[in-house]
Parts: sequence; C-alpha cells; structure tokens
Amino acid sequence: MPVLSDSSYKPSLLFKNKHFNTIYRTLFTKYSIAYKRERIELPDGDFIDIDIAPVNSKKVIIAIHGLEGSSNSTYIQSLALLANQQGYDVVAVNLRGCSGENNRLIATYHSGKTEDIQHALNHIISKNSYDSYHIVGYSLGGNMTLKYMGENGSTLSQYIKSAVAVSVPCDLKASAIQMNRLSNRIYLKRFLDSMKAKAIQKYDAFPNATLRKETILSCNSFKDFDDAYTAPAHGFDNAEHYWKSASCKQFIPTIQKPTLLITALDDPFFTKACYPFKEAKDNTNFYFETPAYGGHVGFRTSLLQKDNNWCEKRILQFINQQ
Repeated sequence: MPVLSDSSYKPSLLFKNKHFNTIYRTLFTKYSIAYKRERIELPDGDFIDIDIAPVNSKKVIIAIHGLEGSSNSTYIQSLALLANQQGYDVVAVNLRGCSGENNRLIATYHSGKTEDIQHALNHIISKNSYDSYHIVGYSLGGNMTLKYMGENGSTLSQYIKSAVAVSVPCDLKASAIQMNRLSNRIYLKRFLDSMKAKAIQKYDAFPNATLRKETILSCNSFKDFDDAYTAPAHGFDNAEHYWKSASCKQFIPTIQKPTLLITALDDPFFTKACYPFKEAKDNTNFYFETPAYGGHVGFRTSLLQKDNNWCEKRILQFINQQ
C-alpha cells in the first residue's frame, strides 16, 4: 500500500499559499541550460525536437513538460541541472509544436499521445548505449508518463527502470471542470490564449479541415477548446471522448515498474477525482506521495534558500533507488 502521506516537503509559511507556490517558480526562477538539439522525423511525416543536456553518462532521464511548456520550462531546466550534477544525461522532449517551430500536421500533442514518448525513446535507444532510462513527466507530461507506463505494462523495455510524475490531472474531466472556478480563471486564460493562437495557425494552414475559426476564438474553457480543436484534430468524437480515453488514472493498475506520483493536496487545479489513492493502495509498483502543500508544479520551500528545488531532489532520490 505505497501511499506516502508523510512527505519530507516542509515549506515556509509563504509557500503554504497554493497560488503563490504555483506562480513563484515560473515568475521568479531562472536557469540556463546549454542544450544540444536533435530532430526526430516521425512516421506520419511530422517531427519532434529533443533537447539534450549530456554529461557522457550511461544513464538518462527523459523529461516531458506540461501544457504549453517546453524544454525551457523552469521545472525541466531545474531537473536537468540537478540530474546532470548527479551524473545523469537528460533528454528534454518538446512535444509537437512546442519547440519554437510549428509542427507540420493539423494535430499537435495532447494528454494521451503516448506514441510520441515511444518515438522519442526509439530514437534515443537507437543512437545511444544507455544502461538505464527513467521517465519524468510534469502535469500533462505526467499524465502521458503514467499512461505510457500502464499501457505497456509487462511489455515495457527492460532498459526503462522507473518513472516519476508530478502534479498530474489523473482525471482530465475533473481537472477541466476545476479550472473553470473563479480562482483559476487567470491560469485558464493564460493557457487558452496560447492554445487558441496555435489552433488558429492550424486553421489558417489547413483551410479544408473541419476547424471553425469563430468557435476556436470564442473558447472560454478547456471543454470549449477540446470540443473545438483537440477532438476534431486528433480523431476524438468530442471533449468527453478525449478525456475518457486519455486520462491516466485507468492505466495505473497495470503499471509494473517502480513509478512515483507527487501531487500536492492543495493543488488548485484538481478535485478529489484527480488523486488516485485507491490505485496506489492496489498496486505495489505505484507510489503516491501527497504533500499537504506545494500548489501545481510548485514545491518551493523558502525565499532565502538557494537550492530551492525539493521536487527535483525528491525525483532524483526515487530514481537513484531503482
């Protein structure tokens, strides 16, 4: 029953505020990582760009960002810096359309597009001789990670030793509804502004598709957007069909490699349905750590502490034990 309620995360008073903790990392934390970029050409004619932070190691961490993030997201850079210091190469996967260059197809990425994780792994395995692979995903990337680990179950490559996911919307519908709350409207607007701009680019590039410009521009919720763009562009019937298919919660029972999920109990983006306590109790390979505080992909500890990266330290601690 690996539910880890006694977390080592103990923030100062200021970081017990879930909204401050959520926004602090993005607004006030800066890193500089000298990545080496490689492009992966995909079987469907599209591409994925990966950014590599190497230290000539025999072990590697595959890092997957969250919604509208990239390899330059502060949480990815923080992980790359600490992982390099502890002797891991890091490959940061930029999901389709997130590397700074628009992808070629009308479809981009979504919470359940785990085939792109497999494409990235196939490419890295073919070009390197790593002894061990560890996958780390944040938020949407965490949903992809848990779904991938469960989908593959016993057929997972022997080289993949573990996975860690952080702040994951394990129930996409519940999280989408929660994001409509007044307290989350600032976050929602920021996401939607970026997503709608990309969707309009797709509308302009694919004039014969079924996308409707006015419908995309009028989106005021994740449901609106997933009905207007995500579903039609990726072959789902509607937002409900997408959420049901892509939510990782249903795949957790079949995870067969050591996997850790870290989600704060005060995450402003989630409701109770997003916390897979039952799944953790029923699967000895799945560890669920629930700090009382942390916000969404926050987990800062103190304004005065220089190495203010509890989450990445915890990730490496788990990986090092596998």
